[in-house]
Amino acid sequence: MAFKALDCITRSDIEALGISPELAEGLHERLTEIIRIYGPATPDKWRNISKRVLSPDLPFSFHQMMYYGCYRDYGPDPPAWIPDPENAISTNVGQLLERRGKEFLGPKYKDPISSFSDFQEFSISNPEVYWKTVLDELGVSFSVPPQCILRESTFEESHSSYPGGQWLPGAFVNPAKNCLSLNCKRSLDDVVVIWRDEGNDDLPVQRMTLWEFRAEVWLVAHAIKTLGLDKGSAVAIDMPMNVNSVVIYLAIVLAGYVVVSIADSFAPIEISTRLKISEAKAIFTQDLISRGDKSLPLYSRIVEAQSPMAIVIPTRGSSFSMNLRDSDISWHDFLERVKDFKEHEFAAVEQSVDAFTNILFSSGTTGEPKAIPWTNATPFKAAADAWCHMDIHKGDIVAWPTNLGWMMGPWLVYASLLNGASVALYNGSPLGSGFARFVQDAKVTMLGVIPSIVRAWKSRNFTAGYDWSAIRCFGSTGEASNVDEYLWLMGRAHYKPIIEYCGGTEIGGGFITGSLLQSQSLAAFSTPAMGCQLFILDNAGYPIPQNVPGIGELALYPLMFGASSTLLNADHFDVYFKGMPFWEGRVLRRHGDVFERTSRGYYHAHGRADDTMNLGGIKVSSVEIERICNGVDNSVLETAAIGVPPPEGGPEQLVVAVVFKDSDNMKADLNQLKISFNSAVQKKLNPLFRVSRVVPLASLPRTATNKVMRRVLRQKLAQLDQNPRL
Repeated sequence: MAFKALDCITRSDIEALGISPELAEGLHERLTEIIRIYGPATPDKWRNISKRVLSPDLPFSFHQMMYYGCYRDYGPDPPAWIPDPENAISTNVGQLLERRGKEFLGPKYKDPISSFSDFQEFSISNPEVYWKTVLDELGVSFSVPPQCILRESTFEESHSSYPGGQWLPGAFVNPAKNCLSLNCKRSLDDVVVIWRDEGNDDLPVQRMTLWEFRAEVWLVAHAIKTLGLDKGSAVAIDMPMNVNSVVIYLAIVLAGYVVVSIADSFAPIEISTRLKISEAKAIFTQDLISRGDKSLPLYSRIVEAQSPMAIVIPTRGSSFSMNLRDSDISWHDFLERVKDFKEHEFAAVEQSVDAFTNILFSSGTTGEPKAIPWTNATPFKAAADAWCHMDIHKGDIVAWPTNLGWMMGPWLVYASLLNGASVALYNGSPLGSGFARFVQDAKVTMLGVIPSIVRAWKSRNFTAGYDWSAIRCFGSTGEASNVDEYLWLMGRAHYKPIIEYCGGTEIGGGFITGSLLQSQSLAAFSTPAMGCQLFILDNAGYPIPQNVPGIGELALYPLMFGASSTLLNADHFDVYFKGMPFWEGRVLRRHGDVFERTSRGYYHAHGRADDTMNLGGIKVSSVEIERICNGVDNSVLETAAIGVPPPEGGPEQLVVAVVFKDSDNMKADLNQLKISFNSAVQKKLNPLFRVSRVVPLASLPRTATNKVMRRVLRQKLAQLDQNPRL
């Protein structure tokens, strides 16, 4: 859709969007004043429009008119949020740079905004100084301090245990103890957990102070010790992310055992696979999962998976939906064992920094899932990312709909508690208005999302009428985002920034992200994460020059604090390093995503390297096509673009799978939709590209972490071509 330049917009144009004549006149007057002061399209003009003209209650079509009209002739990557110098100084990084910027950067240091990129480069070239500084800022306490921050590996070691080097050698620490300890960031009366159960949306949110919270963790840790497990045993959690599961998680770590993370959505076979790989000796679960009026089985799936001993929490009252196995224990009986230890401090088990603290799993869409151990160092990587890039600090309230089965669950716990913030948990579906109200009532200051959740909120307008003004910033991870959807999201909180965040379970955090000290463009990353150096590989597999625009598979410099150095069920070197190019004598680390660096210095994610196709001899990412097709027709909720080889062989044909917002649209004129897709793709991407056919689907196949499984779609469509009767 073409949008008018701002100086061409009339009051009638504004009224045509459903805005009353009186309000339209006032909006037009404010717009005219901003145009007079700031002239042609500039980021400053947009900043003033977003603050002085736009509000969440105005139609989104008006937001679009303002944004696209402002940046009509700007070119790629227009900034949707620009840092304010005064606010920048008050951020975690801003305060640090104001104190020590000249010490770190010398005469190059100017101010936090101008010098942020220099500081990011400093974090790579001076890892010893940077990570010591950040660990001090986090207030990390070691029972035995490290001999140094980084002991770089020899060439031989780089092919074994420590491909990038050994972090914090000799240190002994317990990250759960650090989450519970008193320091300058918190007192016993500070609230550390805020929650609400779905269905109780009219009741006040519940709160737990640090004094109450650590007493709960201590009690569960005492009870775990009564199980008589060997030192370092693995203990699984298969529960929704609620107060109980967070308490259990930290209690397992505090007691020196290893958490096995299992998502509560898994079927018995997937649960069984993870329990066997990790050799878990016990599992915490609950009887049922309550979602609105529905109760979904959980304990019965554990039983079917033939789990080891289970500690089972009743969902309602003290009764269970089925009899417990003889080997299993009710939550009440489990805690009854240690009733005399209530409020007795549990002596944390301090272990080597290389000891495992958590076993997580890849999504496992191509066979057995990779079992990825987090060490005692990994939680501090998560907390450091949050400290630097999301600016989480004392007084913040952090919500991110997720699960302990995926890395963002443990990330949320450590990112919040190690920074002195509160964890906000909604025990229910994040897709409805109940969650939107919880964000309002809990006064969430940092809200994490995944794009598919935002898509659901926007399509059903579930956030309407709720006040999200307490939000200081959003975080986004999990999949590629959409400009229009994220423009809508920013508008719900009066245009607070969205920090895109991309990493991996094996990294314990992000390798590329955004910052409150940089202008943020929608659906784009503005910087490599602190301590991370990125390389975009050319078609020959070699890094293109740094800071030069280009697109290709992403590789990472191997010196990354907290990143994995082993896998339980695969050869770590073979998975991440074998066959990769060298840079300055070190083999680069494989990641597998396709990234683009633009002329303005932003980065765009283009999906997995295997989510590309060859159309007429041109390689193109599925995500590029999908972004265009998603905006072609208002009836389309989402699409998946797949290159499918024809049955007779030859070049791949572009097939677009479509999910409609309304199931009644499944009988839509697909031929007309194909014509519309072709017109848009050829106009916006490449005139040689052509959509071969459109396939309607009720939903797209996804991994449990919400990534679209295009390979599964490709296989199904290819099979249909071979045998149309399937």
